Amino acid sequence: MVPIWLTALAWACLAAAAASAALILVDIYGRGHRLRMRVMEAVWPVTALYLGPVAVWGYWRYGRTTSSRWLKDRGLDEPPEKPFWAQVAVGVSHCGAGCTLGDIIAETGIFLLGLQIAGTALWAEYAGDYLLAVLLGLAFQYFAIAPMRGLGFKKGIVAAAKADVLSLTAFEVGLFGWMALMAFVFFPGPHLHPDSPVYWFLMQVGMVIGFATAWPANVWLIRKGVKEAM
Repeated sequence: MVPIWLTALAWACLAAAAASAALILVDIYGRGHRLRMRVMEAVWPVTALYLGPVAVWGYWRYGRTTSSRWLKDRGLDEPPEKPFWAQVAVGVSHCGAGCTLGDIIAETGIFLLGLQIAGTALWAEYAGDYLLAVLLGLAFQYFAIAPMRGLGFKKGIVAAAKADVLSLTAFEVGLFGWMALMAFVFFPGPHLHPDSPVYWFLMQVGMVIGFATAWPANVWLIRKGVKEAM
């Protein structure tokens, strides 16, 4: 049985995340703070789905400062330079957005279809999550790198793969480890499913862990110039 306090906490955290994502979207599209790198208009609200108010703070401090409206209001031509840790954080959130969307889509689909591998849904979730994370991660990275470097499709995809596959794999390692704990330690029977708010709250926790495990990879990729500092 799921404790009542855990269900209440889950609903509170999910509501805070939804409100945070909505706040960012309203600022971008409602208040006209369109971002210089258009793909980040998706990255920031998706990041808010698991980091909640922390993502709002990051967006306010390091996201909207790239919008033409913000720059015009302050008479600036270029955004303020980010400290290195902020460049890394934005880079992690960029790959994390693909992973997060992939996880939401894959796990919902696997649950609705009742798919299993070797008698458990977890292995199917791993396969679906990673496949969609790669596809969406490459798309996010392509639309960041290709315009900045002036690359065509083929070279842009290759550059995106070099910049993102290691990062998203590191993100998923942290998340998948947490998902194993969810399935085999915290709720070994009955398992939690995507129709439970506690499931998605614990997935938020897993994505925060994934953010942490992807951090060293992004430090290395940015310092080596493989991944663009954003």
